[in-house]
Order: sequence, then C-alpha cells, then structure tokens
Amino acid sequence: MEQPDGFLHTSLTVQGGVPLKGTVSASGSKNSALPIMAATILLDGETELTNVPYLSDTIMMSRMLNALGIRAEFHSNKRFKIRNSGRIKPIAPYELVTAMRASFFVAGPILARIGMAKIPLPGGCAIGARPINLHLKGFEAMGAEIRLEHGFVFLKANELHGAKINLDFPSVGATENIMMAASLAKGTTIIENAAREPEITDLGQFLVKAGAKISGFGTQTIVIEGVERLNGTHYDVISDRVEVGTLLIAGIVTKGDVTVKNACVDDSEPLIQKLKESGVDISTGPDWIRVKPNGELKSTDIVTLPFPGFPTDMQAQMMTLLSLAKGTSMIQESIFENRFNHAHELKRMGANIKLDHNKAVIIGVNSLSGADVKITDLRAGAALILAGLAAEGHTNVFGLNFLKRGYENLPGKLRELGAQIEEQST
Repeated sequence: MEQPDGFLHTSLTVQGGVPLKGTVSASGSKNSALPIMAATILLDGETELTNVPYLSDTIMMSRMLNALGIRAEFHSNKRFKIRNSGRIKPIAPYELVTAMRASFFVAGPILARIGMAKIPLPGGCAIGARPINLHLKGFEAMGAEIRLEHGFVFLKANELHGAKINLDFPSVGATENIMMAASLAKGTTIIENAAREPEITDLGQFLVKAGAKISGFGTQTIVIEGVERLNGTHYDVISDRVEVGTLLIAGIVTKGDVTVKNACVDDSEPLIQKLKESGVDISTGPDWIRVKPNGELKSTDIVTLPFPGFPTDMQAQMMTLLSLAKGTSMIQESIFENRFNHAHELKRMGANIKLDHNKAVIIGVNSLSGADVKITDLRAGAALILAGLAAEGHTNVFGLNFLKRGYENLPGKLRELGAQIEEQST
C-alpha cells in the first residue's frame, strides 16, 4: 500500500476560530491492534484482521512480523493479513523495537512459541520510564530464564508453565504480554491485579477466537489455561476510544456540533462523565457520540487512573479544553511521570497553567492565540492541534512524526468537519 496521507508532511498550519460541524467516523484502536498483531505469532495458518488503523506504529509492527518470519501485509479497506508457517525467528530487530515501545509485545509470543527470544530494550514516546520489569516478572514466574545484557533482554524456557502472578501495578502492556505467553504455556496461569482496559478485553476475545482458554478479561483476575495450539482466525479490532475523545473535544473547543460514529460508548464513559462535568451537551446512541454548544465550559478536576478511571491518553486533550473553561481546574497525572510537556507549548498560546511535579493547575482564559508550537509526544500533538483549532489566528504545529504514530489521518478527518488545516512539507 502507499504511504497514508500526510506521512511526507512535517508541519501543519491550523486556522483557528472555525466551528466544526458534521459527522466523522473513528478508526480502529492502535492500542488494541498492536498487541493483537503481535499475538498472531502464536497462531498457525492464516489470520485476517479488519478495522486495523494504517499508522506508522502498525506499519512498524507489520515490518516486525515480517522480520520474524511471518508474512504480514496491509490490504485495502483496513484489512491486515498474516500467514504464519511456524518458522519464527528468535531475534527482534534492534531498529524496530527501539523505535516503538509496543514492539516489546513480541517477547511473550516468541518465548511461548519457540522457547527463546532476544529482544532489545524498547523505545517510544518520551513520557516516562515505563519499565518492562512487570513483563519480565511474569515470564520468570512461568519458568523463563532472563538476562539483561548490552541493551538486550535474553529469554529462555524449555517449557513455560502456569503460575499465579500478582502485578504490582495493573500494567496494560504486562497484562497483555503475560496473557499471550500463558496461552501456550502448560497448565493454568492466574494474573491478579490485571489491567482492565477495553484493549485487554479485545486481545482476550481475539485469543479465545483463535482457540485460547481465557476467562476474566475486563476484571482484575484473568485466568489462562494453556493449550497446545492456536489457529488463524478473522477478527475485527475495536474502535479507538482516544481518537473518539480527541474528535469530540475538537467539536467542543471550537463551539461546534460534532458526531463521532464507530464509537464504543461504554469504553468512552470515563471521558463522557468529565465532559458532562465541564458543562458539555453530550448525547449517545448505540455506536455514536454527539457534542453540541452549551454555553461556557466549566472547570473540573481530573486524576488519571487505570481503567475504568480517566485515561492518561486523554489528559493532554482535556488540558486544552480546561484552558478555555471558566474557573480553576486541576489535573493530576498518576500513570506517567513526564507527561506534561504539552503544557509549556499551550502556555506559548496564552494558556495559564502552573506545574507542580505530577499536578497541573489550569486557570481558564477567554481565548488562546495562534503560535508556533512543537509536538513532544503523540497525545501532546493532538492537544496542540485542538488548541490551534480554538485559537485566534494561525498556529503552526511542528513534529508530526509523533502524531502519525497513533492517529489515522487526523488532519483529514478534521477537514471533513470544516477545519482549515494545511499540511506543509519542508
């Protein structure tokens, strides 16, 4: 397939002050697609995934699978096809894993499938340490020998066995990696204090459809009874709740009327409740969410928490919204220790934000002003584009490589709603 729209562009010029109106569809979930793509290492035969977003991250995971000996490629209509002959290579390429943290998802499946793996320590957005120790703790409990050496993780297990694993923190990545490894382990694995995010449930349902025996996903206790074999299947990835929220906030901050289709309403409930607290007129249907103007925005306080708490991936976008709300709001970031970089760029646009370690105090202003700003991580990029849509004048947003990791043609979708966004190349 050709590169997605905007991959060759390096900046955006956003004209503010245009109310967004209309209906737009959300893409499939990046945070769900990546572990599911990695899980196909466990499956024999052919698998077809639909509703897979075409992003730099999913392209990177596709390259990873091919490098490991699996035939994987994108087709039209958001279809991703995989053919796994079972000849898996144990070494994950350095340049892929260090470019994207989610590449470490291949560790559990490779270990379970061939009994050994050599994985570089992962990279990704600079939003915090995000250590892999919880992943390794789970593998070790299932019988893996682990060595850290020269920037690589060496994993070896003649046979993985079931174990009871209590996570110190409900890490999404660790829960998913352990689930995948345990699917082919001998015996029963129990994960306590497991993450409960919708993406965990999506991965669990995919594995079950492939023949795994897993129960409890979506709760704090997940039980995996290992099986000897998993088979190729067809699966439709859930919609991206973060993209849904981003598009809704675009409508709110521009005082527009926006409906987002292909939305899982239940998964968006933590955000919906905070939007209602902020005075937003919001309505929902079976697979859509609509926001409309409803007077002044109101201040509110937010603490990011594991699901079903408020998602850390919507913290930056809500900071933009609260910068325009009447009164004083507070955001406490409890998931990542370095996720307020966007606040400095918002302040360049006139936002009144005071930072104190993991807390941000936002005093609402009447308006923001266009400025030159730089994206520092994926969700910061969305927040700055939202601020540009709401600001007076033009905003130039630089560093689009981060944005393209997790949003499928966000500028194009915003243009569908009437936004004046021009993509620039240098």
